[in-house]
Amino acid sequence: MWLVTLADLALLLLGFIVLVLSHQGNQRALAAGLRDRFGGHAQAGAPAAVATEPGVLPLAAASMLDFAPASAALPDDPAALIGWAKRQAGDPRVRLTITGLTDGSAADLDPLSRSAPLLAADRARMIAARLVAAGIAGRQIAITTAVSPGKRGAMVTAGFAGDRQ
Repeated sequence: MWLVTLADLALLLLGFIVLVLSHQGNQRALAAGLRDRFGGHAQAGAPAAVATEPGVLPLAAASMLDFAPASAALPDDPAALIGWAKRQAGDPRVRLTITGLTDGSAADLDPLSRSAPLLAADRARMIAARLVAAGIAGRQIAITTAVSPGKRGAMVTAGFAGDRQ
């Protein structure tokens, strides 16, 4: 009898692993679906999902946060972020996606255009310019923007983009 129960548990575990692996591309959607089915609710301050390029498998991420509202000036020395990015970009198949973030508030807008996406793009561009100046190939860098409540900054995601040598 215990052998049948063990087999049932093994099949249940296998099914769960297949479910998780089939949703590797959008882990936040998988987590939201599981949370919804079990009656949970997302936290109020949870960051929005950050989209990556199609065909790029995200592997690691680093960020620079705490930009001043309505400013794209770097808040800290980016040396640690640049060192991390250089180690990640040592492989030419790695793509660095820099996502500029605004917090969605009325105070966090580009001063000239009053646009949040333009401010987010400027924040990402400031990081990208430092990475290119440090020797990372521009073809390995992509820039995106997002609104993430409570976060003003830039997130750098290293992803495997395949054989692009």
